[in-house]
Amino acid sequence: MAQVNENYLNLQGSYLFATIARKVTEYSAAHPEADIIRLGIGDVTLPLVPAVTEAMHKAVDEMGNADTFRGYGPEQGYDFLRQAIVDGDYKPLGIAISIDEVFVSDGAKTDVGNIQELFSEDNVIAITDPVYPVYLDSNVMAGRTGKAVNGIFEKVVYLPTHAENNFSPEFPTEHVDIVYLCSPNNPTGTVLSRARLAEWVAFCKENDIVLMFDSAYEAFISDTDTVRSIYEIEGAREVAIEFRSFSKTAGFTGTRCAYAVVPNEVTAKTKSGERQSLNPLWNRRQCTKFNGVPYIIQRGAEAVYTPEGRKQTGEAIAYYKENARIIKEGLESIGLTVYGGVNAPYIWLKTPGNMTSWELFDLLLEQVQIVSTPGSGFGPCGEGYLRLTAFGSRENTLRAIDRIKTLKF
Repeated sequence: MAQVNENYLNLQGSYLFATIARKVTEYSAAHPEADIIRLGIGDVTLPLVPAVTEAMHKAVDEMGNADTFRGYGPEQGYDFLRQAIVDGDYKPLGIAISIDEVFVSDGAKTDVGNIQELFSEDNVIAITDPVYPVYLDSNVMAGRTGKAVNGIFEKVVYLPTHAENNFSPEFPTEHVDIVYLCSPNNPTGTVLSRARLAEWVAFCKENDIVLMFDSAYEAFISDTDTVRSIYEIEGAREVAIEFRSFSKTAGFTGTRCAYAVVPNEVTAKTKSGERQSLNPLWNRRQCTKFNGVPYIIQRGAEAVYTPEGRKQTGEAIAYYKENARIIKEGLESIGLTVYGGVNAPYIWLKTPGNMTSWELFDLLLEQVQIVSTPGSGFGPCGEGYLRLTAFGSRENTLRAIDRIKTLKF
């Protein structure tokens, strides 16, 4: 008789966004006339830019011609896109990345969920709290976290991240093997300073820790006192794996394209103590379990790096950043405490009074028909906060703020 992977039974409830979807569906069924504005899940609303769609149309035509048709592509990604990534994202920053260190995928979520397969079950992970749920849940599925007691997993090292420490977590005081950091951060919308990230890299080197660095939102950075890539920090190539995405940068949430950078210098130990580069292991994992991103999609992603693509996607990012400003300043104008919204498309709202995250979620949905994301869904330290996204239309963003201003907290 087949036996289940009982680690899945340790997952806490349903996936956060599935719970939100269920609650919204139930509300919509009970109130079919409701005009719901969705500022919860971080899904984009602007269409793909012309440079991207034109490249994809051309690629479709190629696929319809016997002379230019392509079947299975390289699991690591086509060289034309990998080279565009190296030349467009890293060379301008003075960072040397080789093409064999870039792995194109169908999403940063996929990569951060799968990368843990390279590590043995007895590795100790450290995550910031609050945190993007995939970092934690994928390790729960792998059996690396132990069981949860009152929502806290016994084998996970939590790094509290909140207003009191300026959303900059302290170093773990106990042994860890892997640390997950996200900057600009999802869900708080805040960034870690360049100096603090340099300290994190030094800490990881000194303590032989692998750093998983999620920079999916780097295109939204406005401040100069941070980094767009962890490899701007000296020594990061020896300890850090970086995850990037075209989802929010170029509107590929439904088109699916991202990449991970796994430098050849990043290593982990075998049980006998020998150093093993993670790059060939990730390459083998991808070749075994992944058939690559479709050619048409990769041509679209390549077009992001053209002058037209840069200009057009930059305009889309500016549009969302303006939405974030509207939300942030609108909430502050009625006395609410707000974080983020400057270097990221997320606004991290402190719940008023003693209201819980889900209580504020319910209030916004039931009173003004706005969908948000309760902070508690991102971890214990997320309690007392709420995440709003700037990915709605301008019209809906303005309407949402007007509605919230009618509430009495």
